[in-house]
Order: sequence, then C-alpha cells, then structure tokens
Amino acid sequence: MTITFSAVILAGGQARRMGGVDKGLQLFRNKPLFEHVYHRLQPQITDIAINANRNQHIYAQSGLPVFSDELAGFQGPLSGILTGLQRAQSDFVLFVPCDSPFFPIDLFSKLKQAVISQHALLAYAHDGEREHPTFCLVSTTLAPALADYLASGERRMLKFMLQHHAIAVDFSHDHTAFKNLNTLSDLQA
Repeated sequence: MTITFSAVILAGGQARRMGGVDKGLQLFRNKPLFEHVYHRLQPQITDIAINANRNQHIYAQSGLPVFSDELAGFQGPLSGILTGLQRAQSDFVLFVPCDSPFFPIDLFSKLKQAVISQHALLAYAHDGEREHPTFCLVSTTLAPALADYLASGERRMLKFMLQHHAIAVDFSHDHTAFKNLNTLSDLQA
C-alpha cells in the first residue's frame, strides 16, 4: 500500500507581534514570506496548499489552493492543522509555518522516514535545544481526535502531539534553520 503525502503552509495567524498585519504577505528580500516558504518546500513535496484566514485572493494568485480555518476566531495553528487534515486527500499532511523561510531542505524526508520507520501518526522537528511543533507531519486519521481536543478548549500543540506518541525528529545539525521572523524589524535584519 502506498502512503500519500501533501503539505500546508500555515499563514492563518493574527501576527500580534507584527502589529496584526498578515505575516505571510510581508516582504522579506523583496518577496512575500509565504513565497520563500513555498520555494523551500516545493522541491521536497509537490501537493501544497495554504491555510490563510485573511487575504485569500492574494495568496490564491500563487496558483496554490487556499483555505481558511473551519473554526472561527483565529484559534491558533492547531485550528489550521485540523482544517488541513479534514480537507486532505492524502494519508499524511506536512505543516510548516509561513514565517520560517530557512527550514531544513530535508525536513519532509526526515519526518517521513520517522513516521514510516516507527509506524507513528505524528512527527515534529526538534533542533537539539527546543521543539518546533509547527513543523510537523500528521496522519489524517488524527483529525477526529484533534477536533475533540480543540472542542475541549485546549490549544497547546505539544500537549496534543505527546498524547498521540509524536516522534521528535532531530535537526540539531541545522538548529538555526527554524528561526522565525516574528517582528517587522526581523524582516529588515
């Protein structure tokens, strides 16, 4: 049986630390942030969509499918992950945030190897010092459990992941790759 994979760029947040602008559309090196992430992701996996809760028409100009959270009110990355899992036509979905343009070029292959070799439903990146749960590969079979988790009022990603025996995948060889651009001054640096 062939296991299928797709990917979602998470661009659905409120970007409070950026003054509430649409983070994925902010320019970094003369291109919107989400485009940097897309170009980094594209050689790794071909089926890519964008989760955005604002300015969908602008994201759609990329030619990629765009969808918003099913849950209203900007409920955090797990809300985008839930909708991504529910709409996926694949067995697993790779999620990456729109504000980290330097993530490892072997992100997908290492997360994929972890879930396949260990028969896991979920894997996420760890840089040797801290977890990066928004860089994750999640089985679509976890959608009902995630919906229940969110319905209970929980929003903590790592707690959900650990409840489902997630595997932390070591990226300590490239720990600066997960640097995210959270403020407007980060974009200028």
